[in-house]
Amino acid sequence: MQLHHQAESLLTQKLVSLSVLVKPALFIAACISSASLYAETYTVSNQQEFNQAVSKLTAGDNVVLANGIWPDFEVVFTGNGRENAPISLSAQTQGQVILTGQSNLKLSGSYLHVSGLVFKDGFTPSNEVIAFRTSKNQLANHSRVSQVVIDNYNNPDRHESDSWVSIYGKHNRFDHNHLVGKRNKGVTLAVRLNTAASQENHHRIDHNYFGPRPILGSNGGETLRIGTSHYSMSNSFTVVENNYFDRCDGEVEIISVKSGKNILRNNTFFESRGTLTMRHGNGNNISDNVFIGNGVDHTGGIRVINRDQTITNNYLEGLKGYRFGSGFTVMNGVPNSPINRYHQVVNANVSHNSFIDVDHIHLAAGSDKERSAIPLDSLFSHNLFVNRNSQAPFSVFDDISGIQFADNLSNQLDNNLIKQGIKADRVSLERASNGLLYPANEHSETFGASKQLNPIAKEATGVNWYPKREPEVAFDSGQTHTVSDSNALVAAVKAASAGDTIVLTAGDYAIEKIIKINKTLSIVSEQPKQAKLTFSRPTLFEIQNGGSLKLAGLTISGENSLDSAGNTVVRTSKWGMLTNYRFSLLDSDISQLDINHSFHFFDSGARAFARDITIANNRFSNITGDLFRLNKESDDLGIYNAEYLTIENNQFTDIEGALVKLYRGGTDESTFGPHLIFNNNQLISVGNGKRNKQKASLYLHGTQVASISGNNFTQSAGINIEHTTGEPITQVTDNQFIDTKQPQVAELYAVGTSTAVIRNNTTTFSNDRK
Repeated sequence: MQLHHQAESLLTQKLVSLSVLVKPALFIAACISSASLYAETYTVSNQQEFNQAVSKLTAGDNVVLANGIWPDFEVVFTGNGRENAPISLSAQTQGQVILTGQSNLKLSGSYLHVSGLVFKDGFTPSNEVIAFRTSKNQLANHSRVSQVVIDNYNNPDRHESDSWVSIYGKHNRFDHNHLVGKRNKGVTLAVRLNTAASQENHHRIDHNYFGPRPILGSNGGETLRIGTSHYSMSNSFTVVENNYFDRCDGEVEIISVKSGKNILRNNTFFESRGTLTMRHGNGNNISDNVFIGNGVDHTGGIRVINRDQTITNNYLEGLKGYRFGSGFTVMNGVPNSPINRYHQVVNANVSHNSFIDVDHIHLAAGSDKERSAIPLDSLFSHNLFVNRNSQAPFSVFDDISGIQFADNLSNQLDNNLIKQGIKADRVSLERASNGLLYPANEHSETFGASKQLNPIAKEATGVNWYPKREPEVAFDSGQTHTVSDSNALVAAVKAASAGDTIVLTAGDYAIEKIIKINKTLSIVSEQPKQAKLTFSRPTLFEIQNGGSLKLAGLTISGENSLDSAGNTVVRTSKWGMLTNYRFSLLDSDISQLDINHSFHFFDSGARAFARDITIANNRFSNITGDLFRLNKESDDLGIYNAEYLTIENNQFTDIEGALVKLYRGGTDESTFGPHLIFNNNQLISVGNGKRNKQKASLYLHGTQVASISGNNFTQSAGINIEHTTGEPITQVTDNQFIDTKQPQVAELYAVGTSTAVIRNNTTTFSNDRK
């Protein structure tokens, strides 16, 4: 290496002495040629060798990490390359260098290039997995990270915040990377503008695969953020293009733009819950993006806030989201807004966009006493609005005289609130070769997105050497194992693979151990209700991290349970589950949970989160506790225990506690749930126990969507609903209440008439109960 530097020095001296005789272009070419000629490649096999190599790096050099597992490796990559002679760090073979445990990557200097690494089976020991800086003042510039994978590399505490990627400095590129499974709190990728050295940065973020990000169940689940509110009046000039956002469901903001003069173009959003939100900052350009919802709940499009935003040539189809997560939202602002609130929309230009089967377009959204600044000087022109169900998508929440509609086209829409500037006509659609829908009539082609739009495909993003797997294992997708006794059942659970089904033959199964579920598993009876489970531990099933459980056709009795208070049939780990779980109970009998008081059926631990719980066609009887305790997040930070709880066609008899305790506290508006569907159930003597403090058969606090319909409540405690924030949707319809109080809805924050719909219910009392 020393001889290399001496030779390069002598050559440089000769070139300098000759520079007066040759043209400058030839001199530069000679220097580049010399750097390439003497570039070193260091193949390293351990961290000590890597650190030694980094200390020697000059322009054009390469560091190659040998294939294998690199545990607890905090990579610090520094150096100063040149535009045509970058310094590179790469894998010996792409995808075969695995950084695990407490590993991360920090880079600083100039013209650095990192590629081919995989982060999995661990989490970062710092605030970032990848940081374009090594210290507060040592940033990366003109550097690139490409073809890197971060796969489920999460802190085990889901509410311990970190970012996977933080881009500092200027003129950096992050491209063709694969990021999937961010489960803990914190943005997946953040562009930082916290110093002048990182503002007006001209970064490029392109051709990345942002794979499924599960529902977080609280604020802090953005996939991409550019800036923060504190620096939002600064310009970033970041370009985000040709990325694929695949079911990025973390929270209401998929992308949160919090700076100015950014370009977001030609990105595809596939079945992602939430929106591309211009939360802070002015003068952003949103163009040529494609949003495909396929009718998935809460899929959204674009939310507009602030000044001088341009939204043009975007295509939005099949979006079901509403309110702040709607297909298109123009917000009201706060007069003289502080930097972290809502600045007024002024001079928004919304043109040549296609809105196809978009359920909701909200104008002047969020209007209240604080957000009273209406949109001004804004224009919707040459847009296409087609809803094939003929329902107009527009909702207006305040004065929209500051929004002009001109030269737009729609099909015939019922109850359209926009009376000017939208021509209603018969519009038939055809799907073009790019997969998008366009008017079949050529005279309508000037409206909506261009046929030249070329949506980025999933296969064109990320890397081609790492699979894009489905995020969850489906129930009943694996092998089937039949067992006939309790020991065989416990052994089969332990030995099974994710997706397997365990079939119980007819008979009694006396379980003496807690059955721990850490994979997706189904346990079903071969003959309906002919397999009977009893248990002698405090719980029968414990759903642990990575676990999901389906039970079907079983009989479960508490007759042999411990004579102590607080037993449960199913519980989650008591604290800190990272992965979202699923639970289903179908066609089963649950009885005699009464050996002592407070014998519950299902009890969630704190910081556990269910994607969905489905309870259908079961019978529950003689239970001294609650059935579903999803009320452990009592710190009022917008956190909750379950996204979807569906309870249909069940019979409940002699239940002392509540059937449901579902709690989401606080005023945060970043989430969509919880959701409750409670339909066509029969309740007899439910919720009357002295330990049921809420005196309710259903207690819902902060539930965002509740449908309670077609149920029969007899001699039971009533329904107690407490609305908090987020304009909750509550419908209590077509129920029969016999010797049961009518539903009670309390508005804890909102002023005025309750938004709850309570209709077509019947209430009757016997003479001695009036």
